[in-house]
Amino acid sequence: MPKLSTCLWFNTEAEEAMNFYTSVFKDSKKGKVSRYGEGAPMPKGTVMVANFEILGHEFMALNGGPQFKFNEAISLMVYCDTQKEVDEYWEKLTAGGGEVQCGWLKDKYGVSWQIVPKILGELMSDKDASKSRRVMQALMKMTKLDIEKLKQAYEGK
Repeated sequence: MPKLSTCLWFNTEAEEAMNFYTSVFKDSKKGKVSRYGEGAPMPKGTVMVANFEILGHEFMALNGGPQFKFNEAISLMVYCDTQKEVDEYWEKLTAGGGEVQCGWLKDKYGVSWQIVPKILGELMSDKDASKSRRVMQALMKMTKLDIEKLKQAYEGK
């Protein structure tokens, strides 16, 4: 068992969410599914938890009822090597959800994600503050991040 994993609270969509997330990420796998028994807060046989792994991180999707909703106070970050990877994750995760700003999106369950090019950290931490400032200004105008435009801002083009 890992020392750290993430529990995502759903109303009734835990298994559906597990299936969706494991279809989005190539490096993923489904785990055990547990169901509610007699006398539980949900009907007997309803999925209680669905365990899965994406990109080496373990998740547990819990069907806990409608009391809690996802919000932007927490997001899952996906670091991408290429624009193609950014585009693929963006397209799949925004389907049924929505674009936000600066590389943030909400999926169809309301979970917030950040789809971030790995190079962004390098561009943002240059010793030349004017380069970092230009990158930040370009980033603030974007929804899905565009690696080429971020590089151009960095170079002052």
